[in-house]
Amino acid sequence: MAIEHGVQPIDALMNALALSNADVVAASTRQLSFKAMQKGRKGRILTPNMQIKILEALRTLKPERNLTLKDLFNY
Repeated sequence: MAIEHGVQPIDALMNALALSNADVVAASTRQLSFKAMQKGRKGRILTPNMQIKILEALRTLKPERNLTLKDLFNY
C-alpha cells in the first residue's frame, strides 16, 4: 500500500502558474512521465531522483522562480 501525504505544494504552484502536467513533461530533458507527475501532485511519495527530475523541468520553465524541493514537496 502506497503512503500518501495529501495534495502537495507543487499542485498549487502549477495551478498558479497555469502549468499542466504535459507542460512539465515536455520541458523535461530526462525521462519524466505523466504518471509520475500525477503521483507527485497528489501526494504519493516519489523517489528523490524523480523529485529532482520534476524540479529540473520546472526550473527550465520558470527559471526566475528559483524553486527548491521544499517549494514542491512537504515530505
